[in-house]
Amino acid sequence: MKIIHTSVFVSDQGKALKFYTETLGFVKKRDITAEQYRWLTVVSPDDQNGTELILEPNDNPAAKTYQKAIFEQGIPATSFGVSDVHAEHERLKELGVQFTMEPTKVMEHVIIAVFDDACGNLIQIQQTA
Repeated sequence: MKIIHTSVFVSDQGKALKFYTETLGFVKKRDITAEQYRWLTVVSPDDQNGTELILEPNDNPAAKTYQKAIFEQGIPATSFGVSDVHAEHERLKELGVQFTMEPTKVMEHVIIAVFDDACGNLIQIQQTA
């Protein structure tokens, strides 16, 4: 068994696609429209056949409530691995990304930082030695 899809709720799929591809550097994998629905996924440029991140619309009231609650509590919606949190933090800051947590060592070999994706989520980046 393996994880093939995971998702984050987003307030605007078009805005999310632009942020996740142009700012974060992911690659659009699928963009399928069926009536009023849009199946939109991105993948890591380093593993384009790997796990797909679904940019899921938060149209469902339960999704909006959940997304808002974890955001307000400062809980990241997901976590992405990076080889150097400090370098990625600087790169993203230069692109205007707003961080809610600067790079912080949280365990012996783990450094994290948290940013706002401007689509309703906090996202954690993590470096593990």
